[in-house]
Amino acid sequence: MARFGLTKARSLGPIVDAVERAGGNVARVFSRAEVPLGITDYPERLIPLRSQLRLLEFASQEVGDPVLPARLSLKSGVAGLGVLGERVLAAERLEAAIFSANQLMGSLLQSCTRIDLTVRDDVARWSYSLTDCNETGRQKNEFLALGYMTDLIRSFLGRNWTPLRAVVSGSQIEARSEAERTLGAALVLGTEAVLYFPADQLDALKPVRSEPPATPDCSDAPIGDDLLTCIEHLVLLELLDGRPTIDRVARRLGLPRRTLQRRLAERGTSFDKVLTVVLERQAEMLLSLPEMSLSQIALHLGYADHAHFTRAFLGWKGMSPREWRLTGRSSHR
Repeated sequence: MARFGLTKARSLGPIVDAVERAGGNVARVFSRAEVPLGITDYPERLIPLRSQLRLLEFASQEVGDPVLPARLSLKSGVAGLGVLGERVLAAERLEAAIFSANQLMGSLLQSCTRIDLTVRDDVARWSYSLTDCNETGRQKNEFLALGYMTDLIRSFLGRNWTPLRAVVSGSQIEARSEAERTLGAALVLGTEAVLYFPADQLDALKPVRSEPPATPDCSDAPIGDDLLTCIEHLVLLELLDGRPTIDRVARRLGLPRRTLQRRLAERGTSFDKVLTVVLERQAEMLLSLPEMSLSQIALHLGYADHAHFTRAFLGWKGMSPREWRLTGRSSHR
């Protein structure tokens, strides 16, 4: 079965600040993209890759700036990509940093993405493309990717570094002159986003090397590799907008409701069972936060009131959430 692309919300960069500074309506942008605005408070949460493309497209339209995505990634930089950025910037040489980015992309930031480095005739070719993508926002997303790629190389070769040329896909390049000024490169059309630069630059040493993060090694399994995991992430996303429903999740996946029900049944489960797993897991996590009241937790989980949440929790654990918290069980989660 085809995989569904997911990406961490942090990959969008400072999109809210950029739209607000330009006088745009942030709420309208997120509403058009059908993404809860609350996702901006959870940069590590995953959103559908297609939603990212729509957000970039509508944000650019809102402020009248087709090159906005490149500005976002250049401003945020690779350092803004969380653990991925920390690991990549800890490399000693540029080639190692790019290799690290290529290897870690699918597990730490974004699935359904192909990113490769090849060398031919003393020219390095670093490419980026998506395997789960529609045309809406595709070139905008490539501007975003090229900005991050450019920032990484400049971390080794200086802020004035420019590639030999850059490539984006599409039938035409929007705001070509402004895009070339922003990315510092001549742009041409192709089938994917690419940066070309002299291969000997791959040997560049990082002027100031940072230490790698003290976190466990990431899993080799790509983000969103299976349907159930993807649905769990989408349920978390929907919780930011109220009670998740199978119809809304199916629409995000681009599937008819009955098709989604059938695929879940083939895996021995149902949407209600997946929803319960996510709600129970989130309840345990939120109960471990002493500053969260039970009423606040109920609201976060989409329950009408504290009483409804308590009844549900009793069914899961055989005790009330207050008792669960008092026993100290939540502190071990």
